[in-house]
Amino acid sequence: MTEPVYNVLFLCTGNSARSILAEALLNRDGRGRFRAYSAGSHPKGEVHPFTIHMLKTLNIDPGFARSKSWDEFAEPGAPEFDFIFTVCDDAAKEECPVWPGHPMTAHWGVPDPAAAEGTDSEKHVAFAEAARQLGNRISLLINLPLESIDRLALKTKLAAIGQTKD
Repeated sequence: MTEPVYNVLFLCTGNSARSILAEALLNRDGRGRFRAYSAGSHPKGEVHPFTIHMLKTLNIDPGFARSKSWDEFAEPGAPEFDFIFTVCDDAAKEECPVWPGHPMTAHWGVPDPAAAEGTDSEKHVAFAEAARQLGNRISLLINLPLESIDRLALKTKLAAIGQTKD
């Protein structure tokens, strides 16, 4: 019997950094069990240049990356999501579209590397830290026994992942 493939949507406000990093990391590390997407409530319209650099540093081809609205995933024909994670505090406070199905949701807030100030080196460190935090949380997600855990326990574990002190 084949394992199910879980659709995951990472949401942020601008969809230029954190959510794109999370999408890339889960698609890379999810071992084919996950199909990740990202979107923003108010997309910037372009991917942050330091996000592109971080993806290349992680040996991930940035060709997939584009800043897009969450409206794209609320339309007919869009993927039905099993999980939706907000990765910024602003998106967690916003009223989200109604998603088809009954996706599990959790908030996995990570500081915004695009808001980092200082030298380019300091900004690169902020992007690396965001990628590290997201990678740790994604590792916890992909190692959950999703097929054998009840919905309430899963909801609790997903919320706990978001509270993980990296």
